[in-house]
Amino acid sequence: MSVTETTQDRAAPIRPNQGPVAWARANLFSTWYNALLTLLIAYVLARAIPGIIDWALVKASWTGDAAACREAGGACWAFLAEKWRFILFGTFPDDQHWRPTLAILSMIGTLVVSADRRFWGKALIYIWTVGIGFSALMMFGGVLGLDYVPTELWGGLPLTLALSIVGLVASFPLGVLLALGRTSDLPVMRGLSVVYIELVRGVPLISILFMASVMLPLFLPAGVSIDKVLRALIGICLFSAAYVAEVVRAGLQAIPKGQVEAAQALGLGYWQRQRLIILPQALSLVIPPLVNSFIASFKDTSLVIVIGLLDLLSTAKAALTDPAWRGFYKEAYLFVGVIYLLFCYALSRYSRYLETVLGQGRRR
Repeated sequence: MSVTETTQDRAAPIRPNQGPVAWARANLFSTWYNALLTLLIAYVLARAIPGIIDWALVKASWTGDAAACREAGGACWAFLAEKWRFILFGTFPDDQHWRPTLAILSMIGTLVVSADRRFWGKALIYIWTVGIGFSALMMFGGVLGLDYVPTELWGGLPLTLALSIVGLVASFPLGVLLALGRTSDLPVMRGLSVVYIELVRGVPLISILFMASVMLPLFLPAGVSIDKVLRALIGICLFSAAYVAEVVRAGLQAIPKGQVEAAQALGLGYWQRQRLIILPQALSLVIPPLVNSFIASFKDTSLVIVIGLLDLLSTAKAALTDPAWRGFYKEAYLFVGVIYLLFCYALSRYSRYLETVLGQGRRR
């Protein structure tokens, strides 16, 4: 019997771990408490889903006014049709809403391109310079025939993205320096870094924003004022830097000491060792937690309402103060929640992807 005939006659191997039944058995009914939890969740969904469909689709009002919505008794999607511009763009001039739209697309496009590992390097600096510069041009205006729009009129999703993206990017260099200071052999640098990190991490972000908004102007010379959005960015930057420093410090401590000793044996100075050998490896190890820090920063921007800035969540609350449309909280919070979910879920999946890809490299 030839080898070819033996291969053709052999039956295909059985893969018991494939198929929906095998997946359900492995993920939903693997143990008795998992099976109990699955049945409990299925029961709750079976009781809740018909009511949700009835509220969201059957009795929903897609057009009309608030009185028609209240009479129908279902979801009032007409509220979102009336207020979506204010929720997304705040008090930005109505005839200029195309500008914050382009700014949002520019910031999202910058994040998407940055996620591609082929652009990691010097090209990333140019990409961020162009992306953030174009977004700032669209938001501020004042040149190229665009009307100037002061930051007092900013609000909604562009403000949320600007505070979270610019705040994290600006805090990254400071966080790296603090991490290097905390792992330094110099007692003064190490002590100052430890005091800053522990002091900032020991207070909530809302207190940092309050200090940046109320206390900072008291220390400025007479006649000197700082824009409110810039003060919020400074507060978010100082707060995020402390957490970024701890994330980077974890990466620095994961590098074997042998690599530092080998770099010293080659005659490399401190900054050459950090720039060429230590930091690239340390940062690649902590990319997933850095992405998680961005997710946390994106959600924490809702606290800027305490200093009078209307982020995405605050514009939704402000839209509900319209006497004609009061009471449609579920529709407003559902709309904002979906936007937060889309951004946070995309970042979470990307973090998982990086963890898998970089983990494969380390396992080899």
